Amino acid sequence: MNAWLSAAGSIALVAALSPSVSAQWPRRPEAGVPRTPDGKVNLTAPAPKTRDGNPDLSGVWENLGWREGAAAGGSVSGTGGAPGSRTAEERRPAAPSIAMFFDIGSGVPGGLPFQPWARDLKNKRTTENAKDNPDAHCLPLGNMQLHLHPEPRKIIQTPKEIVILYEGNGGVRQIFTDGRALPANDPQPWWFGYSAGKWVGDTLVVETSGFRDGGWLDVNGSPLTDAGKMTERFRRVNYGTLEMELTVDDPKAYTRPWTVKVTQRLMPDDELIEFVCQENELSSAHFK
Repeated sequence: MNAWLSAAGSIALVAALSPSVSAQWPRRPEAGVPRTPDGKVNLTAPAPKTRDGNPDLSGVWENLGWREGAAAGGSVSGTGGAPGSRTAEERRPAAPSIAMFFDIGSGVPGGLPFQPWARDLKNKRTTENAKDNPDAHCLPLGNMQLHLHPEPRKIIQTPKEIVILYEGNGGVRQIFTDGRALPANDPQPWWFGYSAGKWVGDTLVVETSGFRDGGWLDVNGSPLTDAGKMTERFRRVNYGTLEMELTVDDPKAYTRPWTVKVTQRLMPDDELIEFVCQENELSSAHFK
């Protein structure tokens, strides 16, 4: 189950950090991928293309910062194997992507430009040990948390739609690339929002709106409201590297739009595990 930092004790979940224990399917080398003479996938080879000539974003991707943190001797307690002790400030020099998972403002020069009420809410959520974070209750995480989460995600690309399967809490997100506009008919708010994308050169530009109010952008509780919009720019720079530029424009919670950058690495010849957060969930009774 998904324990949540000091709010729920600590349960080690190293599966997200070690392919040798994360795979439930036996490892199966994929045919047709670029490999080095020793048989390993050549992660620096050119990015693949689809039949329509666009970059192919398909694959299982991880936030490499977590693996690097574990290799450096970091602890693995709390959500999805996340460290449960050191502060975001202490983590920043070694693994900026881990720091942003806990406090997204660590990736923004000068910090997030909060509206006063939003700063107060974030401070309150942090003081309460993030006990109301959706992840602590086995609910869907927000898009920003999932981009930075220790558990990987799988991108499936078709000509008219891209689907992202998140191992974290079994999330499923649709990004339509068939030319449709975002709904403007007061749609039912969604955890992941409504997403429409288009290709601009070799970059997939995705716009998302229609979020539920009261969202969480990070562990510490930086808010996202129903007025928020997110623009994501995905670029596969080579076979093994996916770069993302993520911009949040939420005038209800922030005084101006702000942007962070995230890099993910391909997990070749690997698959997601089945992760059901609610199964045997015993931590919420101890939240304070």
